[in-house]
Amino acid sequence: MTHCVWLDGWFRSPALHGLEELDFYLAGKPWWTLPPSVLRFAPTLRVVRLCGCDFHDIKATRALRLPRLKQLELSCVAIPDATLHCLLAGCSALESLQLDNIQGLSSVRIISSTLRTIDFSGSYFNVEEPLLQELVIEDAPCLERLIVHGGLRIVRVLAAPKLMVLGCLSINNYKSVNGTIMQETIPTSLTASGRAVKVLILESIDPNLDKIVGFLRCFPCLAKLYIKSRLRKDMKNVCEYNTLDPIECLELHLRAIVLNTYEGKRADANFAKFFVLNAKVLKTVDPFGSS
Repeated sequence: MTHCVWLDGWFRSPALHGLEELDFYLAGKPWWTLPPSVLRFAPTLRVVRLCGCDFHDIKATRALRLPRLKQLELSCVAIPDATLHCLLAGCSALESLQLDNIQGLSSVRIISSTLRTIDFSGSYFNVEEPLLQELVIEDAPCLERLIVHGGLRIVRVLAAPKLMVLGCLSINNYKSVNGTIMQETIPTSLTASGRAVKVLILESIDPNLDKIVGFLRCFPCLAKLYIKSRLRKDMKNVCEYNTLDPIECLELHLRAIVLNTYEGKRADANFAKFFVLNAKVLKTVDPFGSS
């Protein structure tokens, strides 16, 4: 770990007394650890954005309690599991969490009565340290938005009753089985949280209609569906909707679909046609992803 003397001098400046927003970027390696003097801002900070820092000083992090912090963004930082969990536990008012390219994590468990949004981008560091494998939303009663961009093997949503926006699930890595989203052999139950989801973002190499229809059963109140995909030449995308086994969101709620790669080919047309014919309250189909 490397401490920077001039950083310590900055943070001790009387001009920074009562600091509410800390936006700090450290370029290059080795990454620096923030000096202990940064702790004096803990009672007043409301927004923290840090990039290029090393958080392996567990004692300093455990002493960090941020009772007023609303927004935390960590990008390209090194931090162990236990340290991150201690940090999050000390943020009793946190509403927004963004983790981007984190090194040193293997699992993140979210227990927060205040978090409303989580935005996660997986780690792409080529290092021997374990990369993040699992994100578990264990108890987040106020969580409304969960966006995950790659780099994860397992995503579990155990308790998030107000979750309204969910993405970006890859239908190539997940499947739907009796109302449960499954990845590899590990089930992620979304039965309770799924009813709250109004906006769903799906990613796919090929927009497989059968798989997407299976997903829709897990989100019965879905109102808007985003599909980020790339068509295969051999895709036909023909699917028969069984009216004897109706899908609730198609019958009552789905009003908008956004397709980001519509090319007007037969597979594209068949895909859109299914929703035009079967989504009873559909108002808009955006074939160019402009909304």
